[in-house]
Amino acid sequence: MRKWGVLGGVFVLGLPALAAAQDSAPPAINQADTAWMLVATALVLLMTPALAFFYGGLVRSKNALNTMMMSVVSLGFVGILWAIVGYSLAFGPGNAWIGDLSRVFLSGVTPDPQGTIPHVLFMAYQGTFAIITAALISGAIVERMRFSAYVAFISLWALVVYSPIAHWVWG
Repeated sequence: MRKWGVLGGVFVLGLPALAAAQDSAPPAINQADTAWMLVATALVLLMTPALAFFYGGLVRSKNALNTMMMSVVSLGFVGILWAIVGYSLAFGPGNAWIGDLSRVFLSGVTPDPQGTIPHVLFMAYQGTFAIITAALISGAIVERMRFSAYVAFISLWALVVYSPIAHWVWG
């Protein structure tokens, strides 16, 4: 009995030797990964108008439109800021604290593979999280902040807070 245990142990310990190193293939776009990321990007993007309706239903009727616009405007402002400079600050090859400005205005972001999905799709997917995060903030300041102050706040917040944290975690 002990002989079979020792023999089995030697066999199990020898299995990693069978895993030989393989030549790394150049990155290629996987259609299934791309399709899933497109669906996931659309679903996260749809969270913003859903959040607008949710927050609009929680406030008094005189503030419902303002509350809903706060969520929807975050989609536009943060989306544009993300494409102009936010993506570069979050995913640019900077230092440990923040990315650099090498990808400002999406320079160098092409349909070429970033892993198994197009680089442009990766940028859009990450941008949807910047958008929904800024929209979530509107629920905390509903009926407490003017609309123009909110637009200025989310613009600064997306660049000063979200982009560096995204760089720390995912960059």
